[in-house]
Amino acid sequence: MKLLALFATALLLFTFQAQAQIYGPYDDYGDYGYGDPYGSYEPPPDYGEPMPEHRPRTRSGGGTIVIATREHTLVFITPRGEQLAYPIAVGREGKQWYGTTHVVSKRKHPEWRPTASMRRKNPRLPDVVKPGPSNPLGTRAIYLADGLLRIHGTNDPSSIGTNASSGCFRMYRDDVEELYEMVRTGTRVIVQR
Repeated sequence: MKLLALFATALLLFTFQAQAQIYGPYDDYGDYGYGDPYGSYEPPPDYGEPMPEHRPRTRSGGGTIVIATREHTLVFITPRGEQLAYPIAVGREGKQWYGTTHVVSKRKHPEWRPTASMRRKNPRLPDVVKPGPSNPLGTRAIYLADGLLRIHGTNDPSSIGTNASSGCFRMYRDDVEELYEMVRTGTRVIVQR
């Protein structure tokens, strides 16, 4: 029954996102908008606007995050069994990870540190991007596994519903802030194809 409810939620979200843009392959740093990594970046005009209601709520399970990669959907099953579904961006082809892990830490207004491979591909990337509108992690980050894989906000909300990241899971700002308040360290995370 739980699987049927999750499938129905994912199918509903997939139907609403059928017109999502799918990005083609590009360099690791390209999805963060860094033509000039030291320049000033303004947030998109609608970044602070409230998002439409897109979280169907049903009953099932408890205390788990389930990420349906193909459906670009993250479902948080609360300890009371309520399911909260959110649209997300996932990793590009070759940058996706599947399996079971858990939340190891959380940070408000996180810094972004490009990985060594990103810096090799673009040496102009800064060592760190401080919190603010140009930060690719947005306002909240939920760290998984060894701390390199994250559920986080974004400075590019138009990427939600696409395969756009270097492996992490991006969420709208309001959604990641809501999820951040509910999720605890140790929460189980299941990433499905």
